[in-house]
Amino acid sequence: MMRRLVARCAVVLALMLGAAPASAEDGYDLWLRYRPLPAAQAAALPGAVAAQEQDPTIRVAAQELERALAGLRANPREGGQGAIVIGTARSPQVAALGLPLAGLGDEGYLLRSATVAGRPVTVIAASRPAGVLYGAFALIRRLQLCQPLDRLNVTDRPKVKLRILNHWDNLDRSVERGYAGQSIWDWWRLPDAKDPRYIDYARANASLGINGTVLNNVNAKAESLTAPYIAKAAAVADTLRPYGIKVYLSARFSAPIELGGLKTADPLDPAVRAWWKAKADEIYRTIPDFGGFLVKANSEGQPGPRDYHRSHADGANALAAAVAPHGGIVMWRAFVYAETDPEDRAKQAYSEFKPVDGKFADNVLVQVKNGAIDFQPREPFHPLFGAMPKTPMMIEFQITKEYLGFSTHLVYLGTLFAETLEADTFAKGRGSTVARVVDGSLDGHRLSGIAGVANIGRDRDWSGSTFDQANWYAFGRLAWNPTADPRAIATEWAGLTFTPDPTFVRPAVEMMMGSRQAAVDYMTPLGLAHLMATGHHYGPGPWVSDLARPEWNPTYYHRANASGIGFDRTRTGSNAVAQYAPPVARRFADPGKTGEDLLLWFHHVAWDRRMADGSTLWDTLVRRYDRGVTAVGTMRRQWDALRPHVDAERWEQTAAFLNVQEREARWWRDASIAYFQSISGRPLPAGTAQPEHPLDWYKAQSFPFAPGH
Repeated sequence: MMRRLVARCAVVLALMLGAAPASAEDGYDLWLRYRPLPAAQAAALPGAVAAQEQDPTIRVAAQELERALAGLRANPREGGQGAIVIGTARSPQVAALGLPLAGLGDEGYLLRSATVAGRPVTVIAASRPAGVLYGAFALIRRLQLCQPLDRLNVTDRPKVKLRILNHWDNLDRSVERGYAGQSIWDWWRLPDAKDPRYIDYARANASLGINGTVLNNVNAKAESLTAPYIAKAAAVADTLRPYGIKVYLSARFSAPIELGGLKTADPLDPAVRAWWKAKADEIYRTIPDFGGFLVKANSEGQPGPRDYHRSHADGANALAAAVAPHGGIVMWRAFVYAETDPEDRAKQAYSEFKPVDGKFADNVLVQVKNGAIDFQPREPFHPLFGAMPKTPMMIEFQITKEYLGFSTHLVYLGTLFAETLEADTFAKGRGSTVARVVDGSLDGHRLSGIAGVANIGRDRDWSGSTFDQANWYAFGRLAWNPTADPRAIATEWAGLTFTPDPTFVRPAVEMMMGSRQAAVDYMTPLGLAHLMATGHHYGPGPWVSDLARPEWNPTYYHRANASGIGFDRTRTGSNAVAQYAPPVARRFADPGKTGEDLLLWFHHVAWDRRMADGSTLWDTLVRRYDRGVTAVGTMRRQWDALRPHVDAERWEQTAAFLNVQEREARWWRDASIAYFQSISGRPLPAGTAQPEHPLDWYKAQSFPFAPGH
């Protein structure tokens, strides 16, 4: 029924518009476009919004509904059918309906069709105002996609408590790993001047159920915790608060020295703990609902508790004690690796954090990247998931595509996020998925969280490209429900962002669903990792081997030599497989069961090893590179065919970026094959094109002004 209605909406819309493309758009409206529906569908829209409660969050929910209804009508002054009644049990209208609100928690909602005084109404009800807001956006999605409003009976609530964006934004408005312009936070003009864009940022996040934002870079400056910057953060908090979004700050571990004049930042020193308590009290006086701290410690040169021979639990608990009286939390990142060459960088976080499981305060979450290295195009799930049952584990995804072509490569990350969340840790037997670790259900944790490194900047389209908006969207939807289907999310996003017409949505979603595997194939096939040029991480650099620390070099990760390629993480190598539960460890330790997608992550494999189809590893590697390039060419042609459905501005930008992606995919393919052929000494498979340039040409390429670094 729903598909038929969406298709009918799309057909009528196509008849209205004829063959002409839509008017130009710059992408600013994201998926909240609210463009007029066909007349038949617009006539069925509700006519008014009834909200009795005087609450800021319910007020913005009503305003958003009114904005959507006005935009979805060709004539905003036309009336509609029925009304939308919104509120909590404090509203007499809602209370009179006797709806089952008790089990919704603080953020769940109901959508119901009902009759009031003999007239049909649509009801959005919740236990708390935040639920009303999320329900309003859920209803708006249905309206935009022409889904039916009669017989509504929807109940939804988030599975994860903390759904947070991490902004790697600096105080000078540069953004580390940012590819969409300057930071949206105008620190120089805050707190007095509040950019209206902050409201649209809040609307977009609330529409996805995102309920927190860390305003500053994890590579934090101590100045972020000074009184002037606390006041600036408070101004942002005031803007975001009605939308159910709390602000958090990244805290520099050495701030007691840099700001407090202490001689130490030892987390067990009473003076240090007193300093953090006083600082937390100061922040909460200014921002009463401040969320808490995010901390990067003893990683990439950042100060931390190990500087004082203390554990990560010691460090986290010092800050946790400071914010606990105010209801605050600490998110302590597990991204660590030693300043001296470890046996295997992939093992270090487990080695440092597993021994302190159960020693963290109850308001601490350990924030763990999805994989053990660093946001690679494909990694196995991090071994800490399932290994720390006494500690809430918060997964960290990277929405900004540091290792996936920045903003000019079309790579839909919903499939990457879902692949990790669906992975089975076997910590408590089959079904112990990463999603169940993260949402707290596996081990019964009260706190749960998902973080995403934001891809948001000052560009008009927010993310540097239209399709990068889909990754922000997918993160939010999967943070709300970690078991959601990434294809369904892509379908929803495409319909909201462009048109619900199936003749557009189906091929667009096919592009999106295959795009991440294409990037893996032309960048890091068969389980290879960290082959990017160093520093800026733009383009291929598998030959780099001269950096000061071994684990900074791509050669450290692929270990190619005349006999084979790949990192041996079995018992004959680093034995990183032993960090996984036994069923997972046994699978990863057997090259016949690991699977081709992760083969070279766990095994050093001979160039002539026969793969499942009888081809050698070398031939398979080359063909994977070719497959990635071919896939991007297919995407480009698919997009060409969709031109009639898309406004000129967004179509042309995406077409230009797909041309960039296809050219750079060939560059990746040619440079990588040229290098690995120089190591393996093998001929290319029959019919395979030679690299366009000799290896030295690729090695000579330099990009000193690559963005985001």
